Amino acid sequence: MAASQSEKLPRRAKLLYGLGDWGFSMTSTMLSVFFAMFLSDVVHLDLQLAAMAIFIGRSWDWINDPLVGYLSDRTRSRWGRRRPFLLFGAIPFGLGFAMLWWTPPLSSQLWLAVYYGVAYLLFDTLASLAYMPYFALTPELTLDYDERTSLTAYRMFFSIVAGLVAFVVPGMLIGAFQPENAGRVAWVGLLFGLTSALPLLGTFFGTRERREFQQQPQASVRQSLRAVFHNRPFLFAVGVFLLTWMTVDLLQPMLLYFLKYWLNMEAQRDLILGTVFVVAALALPLWNWAVSHWDKQRAYVLGIGFLGVVLIVLAFLQPGVSLAFVVLLAALAGVGISAAHVLPWSIIPDAVEWDELQTGQRHEGTFYSLITLMQKIGASLVVPGALLLLDRSGYVPNAAQQAPEVLRAIRFLVGGAPALLLIGGIAFALLYPLTRERHLAVRKELEDRRT
Repeated sequence: MAASQSEKLPRRAKLLYGLGDWGFSMTSTMLSVFFAMFLSDVVHLDLQLAAMAIFIGRSWDWINDPLVGYLSDRTRSRWGRRRPFLLFGAIPFGLGFAMLWWTPPLSSQLWLAVYYGVAYLLFDTLASLAYMPYFALTPELTLDYDERTSLTAYRMFFSIVAGLVAFVVPGMLIGAFQPENAGRVAWVGLLFGLTSALPLLGTFFGTRERREFQQQPQASVRQSLRAVFHNRPFLFAVGVFLLTWMTVDLLQPMLLYFLKYWLNMEAQRDLILGTVFVVAALALPLWNWAVSHWDKQRAYVLGIGFLGVVLIVLAFLQPGVSLAFVVLLAALAGVGISAAHVLPWSIIPDAVEWDELQTGQRHEGTFYSLITLMQKIGASLVVPGALLLLDRSGYVPNAAQQAPEVLRAIRFLVGGAPALLLIGGIAFALLYPLTRERHLAVRKELEDRRT
């Protein structure tokens, strides 16, 4: 009990750490929700070229994320291993985001695709230099099983609220996504980029790293990779995280198409999607409570299974359904989305102690870099894949009525495809071996070893 109490974090530290995710959530949500429609309906970029640009930009993370994670593991400074990246990477991160929303004066479809592919690649590089060290801070701030869930809940509160802002405010400032509003899009991109950079400075000044972890010997690349592939709990955690966030990445842009072209509720978009985010934020204490009474795996299976059922019901709605019923489904989906935000992230840190027990070293940067790498791989597949499916089915930008094949594709991308992904996530969660009792035993053995 004493060890557990010593790991309690003050509320100020939780708030300032959680605040750092504001910018990452705001930028990733705006990209996931609006970037595909920005390229198709504002820039009028061919959907195949748009899919290629997104794929190229996100695929660079397959190399970039592990390099940054490994670099942060080996960094030694008076500020620690992770925090220097937050201090020096914040402003470049914001400016890189702004570049994505500018429409260059290019008439060539190919050169437009090149510009957005390069801009996406540059932004992802600058983002990795900030968010990889930020994510790797989680297991260093507390070693307690439940306190890590609480810390993640604080972080996800800011993440979900920032996601709500990114869903609602751009539409209010930009209006319709049409070519004549390209200038507004560029200004909103700059505003959101700079607003996203500043919270990282609060995290830098509001957190402290553990000195004992910085004093550990530096692992080689081979040792770090060997630790990853020999860590069975971590591999199952990767499966949980990957399939859950592939679902989230797929839903964010496709819900816009679903509301606009299937339910004919584009005018009510902000109300419906805002309901998802508000309920998701309000439901965070529910999942914090669930983890404190059950294991994380059981809470995940319940929350994600519930989300899958809600999405299937949503996909079977017909045009003309009442707005009240759609808002009700959005609220129920928010409960499941809340679980998707908290539980996969709270599972990952526990595998770090398992790694330290097996290897005598800690590789948080490498672990979190591979987690985000898996997310980027998933997003680089599902989002371009969804765009290609829409293109093949005959999608026409801003058409008053889409072809039946397009509407069937949109409904599948909102219901059937996410449900299949979530079933896979549940399967990995059931196989995850680190229960509360097992993690406590690992921590006790590590404490005895250090003593």
